[in-house]
Amino acid sequence: MRLLAGILGVSLIALILWDTFETIVLPRRVTRRLRYARLFYRGLWRVWTRVTARIHHPSRRENFLGLFGPLSLLLLFVSWSVLLVLGFALAHLGLGMRIAIPEGRPTFFSAIYLSAGTLFTLGAGDVVPTSAPARILTVVEAFVGFAFLALVIGYLPVLYQAFSRREAHIAMLDEWAGSPPASAELLRRLATWKDLDALSQFLSTWEQWSAELLESHISYPILARFRSQHGNESWLASLTAILDTCALVLTGLDNVRPRQAWLTFAMARHVAVDLCQVLDSPPLAPERDRLPPEDLARLRTILQDAGVALRPGADADRALDDLRRSYEPYVNALARGLWLKLPSWLPSPIARDNWQKSAWV
Repeated sequence: MRLLAGILGVSLIALILWDTFETIVLPRRVTRRLRYARLFYRGLWRVWTRVTARIHHPSRRENFLGLFGPLSLLLLFVSWSVLLVLGFALAHLGLGMRIAIPEGRPTFFSAIYLSAGTLFTLGAGDVVPTSAPARILTVVEAFVGFAFLALVIGYLPVLYQAFSRREAHIAMLDEWAGSPPASAELLRRLATWKDLDALSQFLSTWEQWSAELLESHISYPILARFRSQHGNESWLASLTAILDTCALVLTGLDNVRPRQAWLTFAMARHVAVDLCQVLDSPPLAPERDRLPPEDLARLRTILQDAGVALRPGADADRALDDLRRSYEPYVNALARGLWLKLPSWLPSPIARDNWQKSAWV
């Protein structure tokens, strides 16, 4: 029994320390499917979405979903700590409970108390190890506690800095393409301002944003569940709007060179495909066509009225369909899995930009 408890304790300690290393320290995607952090997030997300389905008020539902990312992160840290305390307590049990307490014989609760006090650097001193192996185990746990605390303290700023960089660009997309963003609105505004030449630099900036998104969200997948400040904005809506815009440019727009659109499209699609793999979301075709023929005709009219023409004809329509099929199943799968909405191709006739609204108007 003691041997089994010791083996179980050491295995539990090794499991949690390795999971902490992969989650916090290792800056690359972990392909192994059987991981504690992965199972923790999947189980908690299922419970969270079941509760979310019972909330019918849109803003309350969005606020509840917004709690998941930060709260699940804290709960993961707590669960790691609890399992480490349990693992070291089982290791003490495997060593024969060589523990001195003020009165009576030591129990498993005494080992839990010693382990928690050591890991969290409580240092009360009323329960102490009495053998050399038990003292060594206590010193090791104290080192693990300090290292764990340092990792957590260093991890949170990195995570929130990546989140802040992501959100800064999403906020700026509001004045370019509206909120929620629409590719037709972005091109219409640039054409109205007689500044389609700015599109190349704009797409170059979003190519860089997509690359940063790919790097940060593969290293820290929990960022994908951190929601934006406004309910009508999200990283996925922004990514999809950029893909839509690039698809229109690649189909053929008057006086717009396609090179930068191709580069940005390639980078943005890379993000969608890889994040589907990281978040276990197989590609899924949309149930409803995001751009039916009547909407495509309306989009052409909007652009034509603004002074820019989308290449007409059946060949252009097929080219646009081919581009859409290369990314829409992936962004749709991410939207389903994360409870996010994909943007429309066309601007809403009644929506106003976020910068035009306030709590008083």
